[in-house]
Amino acid sequence: MRTTLFILVLIGAASGGAVYYAKHATTDTRPAFRTVAVTRGDLLSTISATGTIEPEEVVDIGAQVMGLIQEFGPDPRDPARSIDYGSVVDKGTLLAKIDATPYEAALEQAEATLEKSEADRLQFEAKCEQAEQEWRRAESLLASKAIAASDYDIARANYKSAKANVAVGKAAVRQNKASLRMAKTNLGYTTIKSPVRGVIIDRRVNIGQTVVASLNAPSLFLIAKDLRRMQVWASVNEADIGQIRVDMPVRFTVDAHPGQTFQGKVAQVRMNASMTQNVVTYTVVVTTDNSSGKLLPYLTASVHFEVDKRSGVLLVPNAALRWQPQASQIAPTAIKVVASSTDSANTSDRGCLWIASDAGSVRPLEVIVGASDGMMTEVSRSEVQEGMLVVTGEEGQDNQENIDAADANKTSNPFLPKPPKGFKPPHPPM
Repeated sequence: MRTTLFILVLIGAASGGAVYYAKHATTDTRPAFRTVAVTRGDLLSTISATGTIEPEEVVDIGAQVMGLIQEFGPDPRDPARSIDYGSVVDKGTLLAKIDATPYEAALEQAEATLEKSEADRLQFEAKCEQAEQEWRRAESLLASKAIAASDYDIARANYKSAKANVAVGKAAVRQNKASLRMAKTNLGYTTIKSPVRGVIIDRRVNIGQTVVASLNAPSLFLIAKDLRRMQVWASVNEADIGQIRVDMPVRFTVDAHPGQTFQGKVAQVRMNASMTQNVVTYTVVVTTDNSSGKLLPYLTASVHFEVDKRSGVLLVPNAALRWQPQASQIAPTAIKVVASSTDSANTSDRGCLWIASDAGSVRPLEVIVGASDGMMTEVSRSEVQEGMLVVTGEEGQDNQENIDAADANKTSNPFLPKPPKGFKPPHPPM
């Protein structure tokens, strides 16, 4: 009985060991690499920025006199309604009227003052004429000694004084004429008219509101001259501004029209940089056609400046250039290649792709890195062929985890200037 039980235990142990061996010992523990094929296509290298849609030219309509807003002018396209947001106006269109009562009174006062000054001038001229005759008479009498010299001097002084009064009267007339013109001008300012043809994009006053014009003219309306031509004011980082040039093609999108791309070109690079939280940016003005009317003022735009366009080049995902293996994943035969490539590959125009082998390891392929659009990068070298599979990561591990793991394990970067202390390449399998 005991012998039978012992045999059964041995059989069970042997079966368990066989199952464990089949499950664990024969499992291939080599990592499975995620690969992608090298493709050939077109690449557009861009600089991204954020901007604001602005009208190409805006006129701020103000008031030059103070007073109460009495009414708005009729809309030229619909006389039944008053001027308001979005109204299309022509040059000379009535926009608003300010209470003209005090200015009409000032005009009447200026007219009366002018009339009085003109009457005073006529009176001065009459007195001057009389004084001149008296002086002429005294002059003739002085020759015959029929008048005293002092009387002659008085007559001559009276004439000169009267003549000066005539000049004063004429100056007063000119002064009052100027005051009259000013009064008429101020009265005219109570009628606000559009100086240009355009669209009202902002109305800043209401009927019954009092505007006060002191040092600065109060703003009443904001008129965009031509909304068929718009601008994008983009804020470009100082690191990218050196690549921006006038007439550079630009693509941009707005959230108001998802899926639609608008075209434009650089018109101006402004030199007055701004700094926000130690970040220096420059304003770049982009002009664009808005004949469709889809672009509205002050929309936020995602701008892409087209720096370089390449056609028919070999492309790989950026992840393929970022991924770095651990030291144990590098093929033993590639260790010397990695070491010899350290100095030459440590430049900005060089990169490294990793090719998976059948043995579950990877080998490096040094390439020349070209332009990038943020997702794909141009690579070139005679060994790189279209359709070649390059490693972008490991199965079950995203790219960021691979990058973090490579940063944590310094032996995973084969292009470090110096290998880590104590690094030993794995021996080839026997």
